[in-house]
Amino acid sequence: MRRGSLKWPVFVGCVLPVLWLIGRGITGDLGANPIEEITHETGIWTFRFLLGTLAITPLCALTAWSRLMSVRRMVGLFAFFYACLHFSTYLVLDWFFDFEAIIDDVVNRRYITAGFIGFAMLIPLALTSTHAMLRRLGSRRWQQLHRLVYVSAIAGAAHFLWQEKADLQRPGIYIGCLALLLGIRVWQRARSRWRTRVSG
Repeated sequence: MRRGSLKWPVFVGCVLPVLWLIGRGITGDLGANPIEEITHETGIWTFRFLLGTLAITPLCALTAWSRLMSVRRMVGLFAFFYACLHFSTYLVLDWFFDFEAIIDDVVNRRYITAGFIGFAMLIPLALTSTHAMLRRLGSRRWQQLHRLVYVSAIAGAAHFLWQEKADLQRPGIYIGCLALLLGIRVWQRARSRWRTRVSG
């Protein structure tokens, strides 16, 4: 990474949550239900990194700070990393590879269904995140595929909302941020199409 690059500080910032979680585990500071705490923390950080990924393009457009684009892929991959930790906690620590029970859980509990969809949508994005895959798929198909990030974020929002049974304020804040980012994206695309028509 070049001197003055944003990648080092962003990388360190992305790693800190999992290091903090490991530290809490070592010191026995995960509360009465460590598995639930790990599941919650890895899930909320997945959603935060998804929001961060979605926020980079609008921020670049609004601030002209194009250097942010250099870390978008990294932030997106960290969203997938935390999603893998979240799913692994559910798979291994929660159910200990009881696939029959897991399938039943995914089918019959809507917040689990939404979470599984959100995780599944991130897999092809992570697999095609390299420059080589961009060249192989072509820019147009690659961009179309990577719009799945919006599906994943919406599914993650539903997962978060439906999981909360009493206090909806916290998921409401995150969902509000997602709605704002999606609204900005829709506005940017509409403005781009209008400019294309006018110039054409």
